[in-house]
Amino acid sequence: MILGLGNDLCDIRRIEESLARFGDRFTARVFTEVERATCERRAQRAASYARRFAAKEACAKALGSGVPKAGVHWLHLGVVNLPSGRPGFALTGGAARRLAEITPPGMTACIHLSITDDYPLAQAVVLISAVPSQAQ
Repeated sequence: MILGLGNDLCDIRRIEESLARFGDRFTARVFTEVERATCERRAQRAASYARRFAAKEACAKALGSGVPKAGVHWLHLGVVNLPSGRPGFALTGGAARRLAEITPPGMTACIHLSITDDYPLAQAVVLISAVPSQAQ
């Protein structure tokens, strides 16, 4: 069952400008510590931040909330690398509450994320699906 779909494009040049102008003030307001550590290790750090920014926007759209609305804030949408290396999300706060609200009883939500970039654009697509919960 599909619960939500979101996509977003982010201009990497815009992120480059924000990094140059606001530096840590920008990154601390929008990105989790895990995201910042990941992006700062990358040779193309602005592109890495832009991919994550697009992913956050796409996830908020898939949740049907937007940012910062319905109690969903940037730091509640954490982009993480799963053990397989595939990108995924660690939702907290309002984002986790919103996901719980849209997930039908007896179902478990799965968030699928695809991110890419081709300068000057970064793109993300998020699909939220629900599958039957395991019997306990």
